[in-house]
Amino acid sequence: MAFITPAQIQIKNTLPAKLEKVKLPRSVYNLEVEEEVVLKQAKHNMRFRVYDLASYNFSDLAALYLHQNRFSEAKWYLLQSNTIAKQAGNTRHVLDNLYLLADIKNAIGEQLLALTDLLEAHDLAVAKGMQTDVALIDKKVKFLQTNKIVAVKAELRYAEAVEAAAAKTVVN
Repeated sequence: MAFITPAQIQIKNTLPAKLEKVKLPRSVYNLEVEEEVVLKQAKHNMRFRVYDLASYNFSDLAALYLHQNRFSEAKWYLLQSNTIAKQAGNTRHVLDNLYLLADIKNAIGEQLLALTDLLEAHDLAVAKGMQTDVALIDKKVKFLQTNKIVAVKAELRYAEAVEAAAAKTVVN
């Protein structure tokens, strides 16, 4: 039986092959898996008081819910993220959340609430001296004021459909 001595072993300097990120198509299953992973991370970070990361986890959850057109859940997680980011003093994250909140509220027809979020972002940006953000917010405010998007809220459409069905039932 022959033994291998350390001098006989040749070590090759090979770098591992580069791994490319595989983009899976967004399906309902993939979104559910992503949601579970991010929720688990958020719970972990909140439990161990890593609030800054938890704030970003909540923003990620909001983005997932936006992709599924689940606006109320997206708004809720953005508000939670905003609360935590304000306490941590993360101004950049607060502004990003306020922009996204304003966009969501505008999309579902709540222009006054969207304007309120933009004005809060404007005050914060002015206080922190973030001039590029002030200019961006001013553009968004002007857009909101000039383009009144007529969006019908889901609950209003539902109520109209139910009333129409009830009227048909009563007539027949």
